[in-house]
Amino acid sequence: MTSPHDHSHPRIDHAGPVDSPEPYVLPIDDAVIEIKDVDLFYGDSQALKGISVSIQRKQVTAFIGPSGCGKSTLLRCLNRMNDLVDNVRVQGSIQLDGMEINSGVIDVIELRRRVGMVFQAFNPFPKSIYENVIYGLRIAGIRDKQSLDEAVERSLRGAALWDEVKDRLGESALGLSGGQMQRLCIARAIAVNPEVILMDEPCSALDPIATARIEDLIDDLKSRYTVVIVTHNMQQAARVSDYTAFLYLGEMVEFNETEAIFKHPERKKTQDYITGRFG
Repeated sequence: MTSPHDHSHPRIDHAGPVDSPEPYVLPIDDAVIEIKDVDLFYGDSQALKGISVSIQRKQVTAFIGPSGCGKSTLLRCLNRMNDLVDNVRVQGSIQLDGMEINSGVIDVIELRRRVGMVFQAFNPFPKSIYENVIYGLRIAGIRDKQSLDEAVERSLRGAALWDEVKDRLGESALGLSGGQMQRLCIARAIAVNPEVILMDEPCSALDPIATARIEDLIDDLKSRYTVVIVTHNMQQAARVSDYTAFLYLGEMVEFNETEAIFKHPERKKTQDYITGRFG
């Protein structure tokens, strides 16, 4: 598999992909999230069409595809962030550890604790660094200072930020650099002990040095969490992910191990995209 530290372009093998009628879907034995036949509609407009994919536990899965293909919409399905959008309708099944997340009895707040999210635009609250990290814990009713202090250090260490901010925890998070703000948002997400971390274009607003720090962090996070990342950068997908799903016009074209997607794509459309023929 491509090393997360290898910043070269993925090598493409041009032999043999075809446009077969069905997407190639890799069977996965240890899936934490199972997506089956998911359709999503914004009013009368269908944005996702029959999506089926399994998200492997404690691995990094990347969603790639051109703008408007549905990759961020699919990501937001995994913790029901689309509930916040008017006139959205979801059909099909999405299971987290065997639990149907679209069930009417599901606790959406608990779901979003288990499936945390880091957004494209880093969004620290106008509070101290300390208060940003423990925000979710305070909502959960945790008040014990020792527990909160331990969570802050654990989470900031987990986000590779502790050494940079440990002497300024009381200062405003808005004084951090962009890359630090994004790592703070990751610390805030992991403070509540999620199982899955969703990342929607987490590096798109960062410079190359900050991007490399986040990519190294993603590689480290998968030892403890399942990570799903949406990225427009195919080289980034090749560097950081273990599995890659290619979406086009709301459909899952191909899903496989990342190395196979970039070196031996099953579908001609996948090869055309990763070689820059469209997108």
